[in-house]
Amino acid sequence: MTDLPKVAWIGLGIMGSPMSENLIKAGYDVTGFTLEQDKLDRLVAAGGTAAGSIADAVCDADVVITMVPASPQVEAVAYGPGGILANVRPGALLIDMSSITPQTSVDLAKAAAEKGVRVLDAPVSGGEAGAVEAVLSIMAGGEQADFDSARPLFEALGRTVVLCGPHGSGQTVKAANQLIVAVNIEACAEAVVFLEKSGVDLTAALEVLGGGLAGSTVLARKRDNFLNRDFAPGFRVDLHHKDMGIVTEAARTVGAALPVGAVVAQLVASLRAQGDGGLDHSALLRGVERLSGAEV
Repeated sequence: MTDLPKVAWIGLGIMGSPMSENLIKAGYDVTGFTLEQDKLDRLVAAGGTAAGSIADAVCDADVVITMVPASPQVEAVAYGPGGILANVRPGALLIDMSSITPQTSVDLAKAAAEKGVRVLDAPVSGGEAGAVEAVLSIMAGGEQADFDSARPLFEALGRTVVLCGPHGSGQTVKAANQLIVAVNIEACAEAVVFLEKSGVDLTAALEVLGGGLAGSTVLARKRDNFLNRDFAPGFRVDLHHKDMGIVTEAARTVGAALPVGAVVAQLVASLRAQGDGGLDHSALLRGVERLSGAEV
């Protein structure tokens, strides 16, 4: 399918690798760059091309997608002589799918416009499973025309694709998403400890809870993590800690009170301080267990 745009993908982590592979499956020509050789080998095995640098990856790309951990990494790959903006051709579309501060996205869009590069911020929700299954929720910020041109690409990655407003809006919605997810995981974790200490069969309890008003995507996706105490990272505590910082800072800026969110942000920070930052965010269960007197 030679009519599809050529894609450069920067950042091949837990989310970036399966997402880039889904674009390859959809017929896109994908050239990737990341710092880990094994991730580049994985991309090549999936039918993509490995680049030796950001400049090599983006120089003839129609679309550049970044999926890196946080604002500092986005700035590192975007700016400077070896970065995206210095090496991508004018008219290209830069889609940042990382979860960063809204202001970073606004600043990036302004800097890119000076180079004739279009930008969308398009963070995602759905975790590793959503990335693998191509059922992510994609929340975009930017111009309608750029969103429309990117929609076919987004639809190869996700099921719910929405333009939320101007530059930075996607990141604002993602911050709200992370607030809801963290509070939801914490509530589920507290329920699990309460149920187990009460002697209730946890498998049965989670089954019936999942079928009622207490049911949620979080409970469905993280049910086995809770049951098996399997906290292999689908979305790391470290990253959710970063996101809770984004939402609490942004909320303070606009004057929105987050009383429950602020508490959960501290619980996430506490879990990270206890050495669990590399675990999946469902490991909030470990924090509740510690508070309840369990040895974990």
